[in-house]
Parts: sequence; C-alpha cells; structure tokens
Amino acid sequence: MAVVKKVETKERFMGRLGHGCDLLGELNEICREKNVRLGWLKGLGAVRKACLAYYDQYTHEYQPLEIDRPLEITHLVGNVSVKDGNPFVHAHVTLADEKGHAYGGHLAPGTIVFACEFTLEILSGAVLERAFDETTGLSLWKMSE
Repeated sequence: MAVVKKVETKERFMGRLGHGCDLLGELNEICREKNVRLGWLKGLGAVRKACLAYYDQYTHEYQPLEIDRPLEITHLVGNVSVKDGNPFVHAHVTLADEKGHAYGGHLAPGTIVFACEFTLEILSGAVLERAFDETTGLSLWKMSE
C-alpha cells in the first residue's frame, strides 16, 4: 500500500559544480552545508568520466559500470533524504556519447564533472529517513501513515 506525504517548496537554489569535482560527492557536500533534510534536484552538463550502477533485483547487489571518456549529462535527477542522521543524495543520471548513444543508471562516486549546472529544491512538511528494506535489500524511505 502506498503512503504519500504532502510537502511544500521551502527554498530553491541554482548552482554550478566545480570542474574536476566528484559529481555525487559535491552534491552531498552542498546538502550537508545547507542542512537539507528533504529535497529534489535536477541537473545537466558534461562529465569527464562516469561511474554508474545497476541494481540487480535477484542478487540484491549493485553492478558497477565505469565509462572512462567524456559524456554529456542529458538528465540528472535525484532526491535528498536522511540516512544515518545525515543528508543523503540518491540520484540517477542519463548520459550520451558523441554518437548519441545513451547510458544510464544509479549515480555512483567517481563520476568526474567537466561542467554541471543544477537546481536544488529544498522541501518542508516531512523528513524522510532511509532504512533497510527486507524485501528489496535497498535502503528505502521509512514511511508511516
């Protein structure tokens, strides 16, 4: 059964990440600095190399995919919640190469920014904490009615 929470936009930021930084690491750092407990983010740009992951639903393990060449960020989307008491960014990304071939998946550490512009929407009305889910093997939002 689905559990739905009403949230509202509290603040919205736009920014640019630094050339050569770790994409996921930098987004997590921004959320820590701003003490974001609940949020939504989007972005676009380019990376020098990408580290992605695919979650295998049968083995309950992430399968890494590293692409060591320049790619365009055609879509970056994610949410911010709380894990182990700290802000936690969970993001997925779609990337394209020079021929328009797309790659996508869970954004992993090691994705190095060439250029990235993003928006971060800070929400209020709920705090969603992540907890281990027995069924999926994932750290998912702990939702109560």
